[in-house]
Amino acid sequence: MKKSSGSAADKKRVRRSSALDPTSDAPPRKQAVKKDVFRVFAEKVRDHKELVSRWAVLQETRVEYFRGKDFVSFLKSHPELKDVLELDRILETEEIANILLAKNLLVRCDRVVKTVRPGKKKLSTWPAHLEIFPEQVFSENDAFFAWTFVKRHPLWQTLLSFFWPVLTLAICLFPVYPHRCKLLILYSCAGILFLILSLLLIRGTIFGALYIVLGKRIWFFPNILAEEATLRELFRFWPKKDEEEKPKWTTRIFYAGVAVLFILLLRHHAPDEAARARYQKRVSNIIDDVLEWSPTLALSGRMEKQQNVANATGSADASKNGPEDAVPADGDDAKAFVEQYNNTEVIEDVDDDKQHD
Repeated sequence: MKKSSGSAADKKRVRRSSALDPTSDAPPRKQAVKKDVFRVFAEKVRDHKELVSRWAVLQETRVEYFRGKDFVSFLKSHPELKDVLELDRILETEEIANILLAKNLLVRCDRVVKTVRPGKKKLSTWPAHLEIFPEQVFSENDAFFAWTFVKRHPLWQTLLSFFWPVLTLAICLFPVYPHRCKLLILYSCAGILFLILSLLLIRGTIFGALYIVLGKRIWFFPNILAEEATLRELFRFWPKKDEEEKPKWTTRIFYAGVAVLFILLLRHHAPDEAARARYQKRVSNIIDDVLEWSPTLALSGRMEKQQNVANATGSADASKNGPEDAVPADGDDAKAFVEQYNNTEVIEDVDDDKQHD
């Protein structure tokens, strides 16, 4: 009995040792999936709001990119982000960036337009079009780096993607809404459109006045019409610094004359009160037709039109063939039809007599 118990204990020890032996061919039961710390680091850096970045077009694809010097200053201001790298947190910023480039988390880019445009003193700080740089090495001097991985969408964007089909269906069902809902939607959309047009008009007026008087190019809301701007940049109020040369006084006088001439033309061709009232009535009638439309009225209107067309076709055929060939009607309708036909013949005879005379 002691020998058997001893052999059983030896077998258990052999099994344990074989399980712990790394050179054994037996595969482990579970392998822990190791996260790429540099991928986690790149996601944290990209999601951070203090890293200045812009959007541009790289080979017909919109990418988010940043400048090399901004990346260096950002990591100097936030060294705690390197703790994600664990053992590699002691690396320098240039070494970290080169590893990100080697792992294809970043790609170095260069500006497409490398010459200064006429009227400007230097190249654009944030170019709108980029191309891949031949040497994929980190640099601070006029170097741009674009993220290559897809950014994780927040929850509100996911919910918004499900909301768009519902909104599209709601727009298609606008004609069957109740009258109050139609009024609310109409005045809300008209108010938003009026706000946008007023903002653009005031913005252009301020730019023109400052350009003519001071020779400054100042655009408030500078990114309001930009295609590659983010939502936060789109509503940035403060204008950009004017980097172009100051315009000549002759150019400013010319544009001032054009502005005065344009205002005089608008004033000369402005509609009078009667024309304005006609336009207002016409627009109000169109709006009323849209607001008062309903499926019931549409179906009833269609049936009335079909009846009118049938009646007109029947009367035309009867006038050609005469009352004896027409389909006989019952009662008062037949009498009214015959009287109408006789009156028509009398009128035609009178017209013929006048022509002969």
